[in-house]
Amino acid sequence: MSAGHDLSGRRALVTGASSGVGEAVARQLRAAGAQVAIAARRADRLQRLADEIGAVAQPADVGTSEACIALIESTVAALGGLDILVNNAGAHHRGDFATQSAEHLAAMVDVNLRAPVVLSRTALPHLRSAEHGAIVNVGSVAGRMPVPGSATYSATKAGLRTLTYALAEECRGTNVGVSVVSPGPIATDFILADIDAVTDLTFSQPMSTPEQIADLVLACIADGRVERTRPASTRVMTTLGSLFPALPRALRPALAAKGRRAKARYRRHD
Repeated sequence: MSAGHDLSGRRALVTGASSGVGEAVARQLRAAGAQVAIAARRADRLQRLADEIGAVAQPADVGTSEACIALIESTVAALGGLDILVNNAGAHHRGDFATQSAEHLAAMVDVNLRAPVVLSRTALPHLRSAEHGAIVNVGSVAGRMPVPGSATYSATKAGLRTLTYALAEECRGTNVGVSVVSPGPIATDFILADIDAVTDLTFSQPMSTPEQIADLVLACIADGRVERTRPASTRVMTTLGSLFPALPRALRPALAAKGRRAKARYRRHD
């Protein structure tokens, strides 16, 4: 955990918390003294984590607006209020756009973008009544520079990043900070369990751990910085790529070759 965070008495909800980044964020929030509600679809795994760290398990599928509204209401009832919302739940159905089913495309939009919109809107009155409110959205560098083979995923993460920046401006001067963490690839089952479907381009970037991304989430809660990206090299590359779109296209063959070599190393260590 990043040093110096004292969140004693603050109440937090983390979505997608049964594993990976969400689990790491929940653990760090509890270590910092916060009361924590954790939400995910896998109720058994969620309850085991809740029992281990002393959190409130809130089994939920955030794929519908009704479920999102109910989740905020049940969390506020369980914790007595809400100070921090971490929108971490994500869905990624990989492959060329033309091969994807309409259901998979819609599911990514529902989980990756609509859910944070509805959760944030429903939570905002509670966050504004708190002494220090915070919304942290877990995005992706795919939202900074689109990735072929992940067109809809990239679009939803770009939308989430844009939502963050716009909402941060609306909340400027209030007690609510709004941030987005935009990581490169993370060593979780989200990528490693589906390694053959993940683009070689993705593996060209340094891999972070869930704990390193959780560090960034807690840092955003603490200071309200609008965006943090890890690793630094990926932040620079995606910034340049957004300014000069021809650059990533020119670099793609070399990056894909680098990614193929990295992917082979991960397979050997499986």
